[in-house]
Amino acid sequence: MKRPKYKRVLLKVSGETFVGDEKFCFDFEALRRFATQIKEVKDLGVDIGVMMGGGNIFRGKAAEAFGMERVCADYIGMLATVINALILQEVLEKMNVPTSVLTAIRIENMAELYVKRKAIDHLKKGRILLLAGGTGNPYFTTDTAACLRALEIGAEVVIKGTKVDGIFSADPVAYPQAEKFDSLSYLEVLDKKLGVMDATAVTLCMDNKLPIVVFNLQQEGNLKRIILGEALGTIVE
Repeated sequence: MKRPKYKRVLLKVSGETFVGDEKFCFDFEALRRFATQIKEVKDLGVDIGVMMGGGNIFRGKAAEAFGMERVCADYIGMLATVINALILQEVLEKMNVPTSVLTAIRIENMAELYVKRKAIDHLKKGRILLLAGGTGNPYFTTDTAACLRALEIGAEVVIKGTKVDGIFSADPVAYPQAEKFDSLSYLEVLDKKLGVMDATAVTLCMDNKLPIVVFNLQQEGNLKRIILGEALGTIVE
C-alpha cells in the first residue's frame, strides 16, 4: 500500500462543501460524501484538522452590502462555522470516526474552547479536529485562521478544498478559457491577485514555508489522492 506523503494536514473547507445540490444550508448526501473522504484519509493514519467556513449559512460581505456593521457580521459568520462543525461531527461519528469540535469563541455547552495543547492532544488520541470560529477575531478570514491553526498544530500542509480543479488565471466557471496553474510561488499568488486565499493567509504561509494545495474537493477520492502525493490541483510553495 502506498504510504501517505503527509502525516498531519489542515483541510480548509468553505460553506459550499455543505450545500451540494441544495441552494442553501445543507445537503446531507454531500456531507456524507465529504465525511467519507475524511474517513479514507484517517484510515491511512493521517492526523487531520478541518477548518470550517460558514458561507452556506451567512455571508458577511452580503450583509455588509446591506448595511450591517463589519464586526457584527464577522461574529455572526463565526457562529455559522460552529453550526457546520457540529453537523459534520454528527455525520462523522455516525461513521464511527472520533472527532472533537474546538472553537475560538466560548460556547461551552456545545464545543471546547480552542487551546493549542488540547488540540494536539486530541490528534494524538486519534480524533479529527473540527475547527470553528475562525481566529475568534473580526476582520480575519477563515483562510487566515486555517493557516494559523496549521502552524500551531504542526501540520505539514494547508489543503484548500474548492469546487474547481485548482488555481486559475480567472474564474473558470465564468471564463472557460482561463489558464490552470499546476504550481505557483507565494509571491506569484500575491502579485497576480489570484484571490484563492487572502493576502494575510498567503503571507503567513510564505513567512513560515508552509505549502498550500488547492484542489477539487467535489470529486470523490481526491482528498486521499492529495494525501498520497498525487499531482492534483495547484501547489503554492
